[in-house]
Amino acid sequence: MTQADYRAALTAAIKEYEELGLQRRQIDDRLAQLAQTIGTLNTLLGYESSVPLGLTDAIRIVMRGGLPMTPIEVRDRLTAIGFDVSKYVNDLAAVHTILKRLNENGELRFIPREPGKHQYILNRLQVPVVLSKDVVRAMHENAAEREAMAAIDEPEPPSRGRRKGAAASTGRTGRSKR
Repeated sequence: MTQADYRAALTAAIKEYEELGLQRRQIDDRLAQLAQTIGTLNTLLGYESSVPLGLTDAIRIVMRGGLPMTPIEVRDRLTAIGFDVSKYVNDLAAVHTILKRLNENGELRFIPREPGKHQYILNRLQVPVVLSKDVVRAMHENAAEREAMAAIDEPEPPSRGRRKGAAASTGRTGRSKR
């Protein structure tokens, strides 16, 4: 394969990756909307969930909406989708605990705000940035980059006794030893 073939394959792979990432976000958003709709309709119809949903999973569903939310907003959204928070002695403390744990696990991201207004948001996967052809060309034209890309062996570490070219003929470095 030629360099042009590799570039074309790379461009196609990056494009597909970005498209799939966008589709994943759209699917996650739609699943969150449907989960909330189902929960609300179940509540309005008086149905009880046949599959018990724990607080952690319920918070995950609420957070899939992709909007930053305070713990109070999360608790209110849980109530809106029909999750029974009354079984907790202190429902807000339980929500805080789960949000902090999901943040520590990397599922959520903490957004510091003024006291009492801190928010959490779903920690989505990072989307790679595509470099323009001009930037890539400049990177490849850089001589140091080309040299580094072609390097096979690691360079020898500099010797500790002397600096290059410093008093090589006399063996003196001009420094006193400590």
